[in-house]
Amino acid sequence: MNSKIFRISLTAALSGFLFGFDTVVISGANLPIKELWDTSPWFHGTFIMSMALWGTVVGSLLGGIPCDRFGRKKTLFWIGILYAASALGSAFATDPYMFSFFRFIGGLGVGASSVAAPIYISEISSSKNRGKLGGLYQFNLVLGILIAFISNYLLQGIGGDNDWRWMLGVEALPAILYTIMVLPIPNSPRWLAINKQDSEGALATLKELYSENEAITKLEEIKESLSLSKTNEGFFSGQYKIPLLLAFLFAFFNQLSGINFVLYYAPEILERAGLAAKESLFSSISIGIVNLIFTFVGVRLIDKLGRRKLMKIGSIGYIISLGMVAWCFYTTASSMILLTFILIFIASHAIGQGAVIWVFISEIFPQKVRAAGQSWGSGTHWVFAAIITLITPIFLDSDQGIFKENPWPIFIFFSGMMVLQLLFVLFMMPETKGVSLEELSKKLSGKKKN
Repeated sequence: MNSKIFRISLTAALSGFLFGFDTVVISGANLPIKELWDTSPWFHGTFIMSMALWGTVVGSLLGGIPCDRFGRKKTLFWIGILYAASALGSAFATDPYMFSFFRFIGGLGVGASSVAAPIYISEISSSKNRGKLGGLYQFNLVLGILIAFISNYLLQGIGGDNDWRWMLGVEALPAILYTIMVLPIPNSPRWLAINKQDSEGALATLKELYSENEAITKLEEIKESLSLSKTNEGFFSGQYKIPLLLAFLFAFFNQLSGINFVLYYAPEILERAGLAAKESLFSSISIGIVNLIFTFVGVRLIDKLGRRKLMKIGSIGYIISLGMVAWCFYTTASSMILLTFILIFIASHAIGQGAVIWVFISEIFPQKVRAAGQSWGSGTHWVFAAIITLITPIFLDSDQGIFKENPWPIFIFFSGMMVLQLLFVLFMMPETKGVSLEELSKKLSGKKKN
């Protein structure tokens, strides 16, 4: 693998580290903030816990605009600024409204990151290593999740009643470092050639990444794809109906697996299973470790086994593990048995949806609408993530929750949705392994399916 492309992809993928850290760090602050400001379950779910996700929805839906207008690189740079501002603002918040505002700012960064980083990496990599390089984003994402869990555990008690401020504020350090690291990476050659009509700049960038002959060949392929995509049809026209449907369903099933439900509320769920507060935070670290290990496995296998096979493995693992988590709650099995099946669930997600989603969505749209397509898939993902996070306190709150005594029906529902995902993978999902972006555009932008 080209070492320079790897380093550049890794730098862009570090936005995924901040993504994972920012979205999960709130799990450690959840209960202390609930006690500090004594808000209602509705307010806590809507503003405290899910406000960052609503920012993510906005950031993901609108993230394609700066990606196309200013470029993927500049968008990645400003994402770092948003992360740093959110971390510091949340840490110094004096009331729930100020806290929610800065969490919203961080959400904008997360949403834009899930658009800009995957398409940037897909546009500088080749068909042979696009899966592995694209998977770096998800790997860094789950690394951020693990570090957030560890950070929360280590910082608990460091500031008395204000330890949650340290948990949230420490993110500013990696955010500033990432922002500096993005400055020297090049612009996407495909963005230069098609969005800016700068063939000379695109060729110069390609020559930095590949041999001269490879660079010339790739530029010709890009120009050919541009000539094929010259049309006045809109984004939601029939021309793009296949990738639109694929991206929507992929993102929809990602969240209906319950992954954010588990990650965001891991300490609270484990406490309900009988673990003390400190033990639940420590057990959350095991979730992060398993997530990281199996994401690494998925990234290693994605260009060997292909996207569909990983999704089949993940779907079956989802169905079994979620069903057993429901059984554990229903029968009040021991907390260690429950934790075991939660870890199997996390492993299933990491090797399947986790490793594949951002790679797959970044591949299936033509260059002309790739940023808009990534926004569509990412926006779908985050809309459902926000909804699930918003309503969770209504289901789990100790006084008013619908399933306050036992949440087993929630996991049965998620397991049933994963049966539908398996059918989607078997009968609708195309394989994109080893196919160039230009060739995928030809196959998926019309009526022809892979």
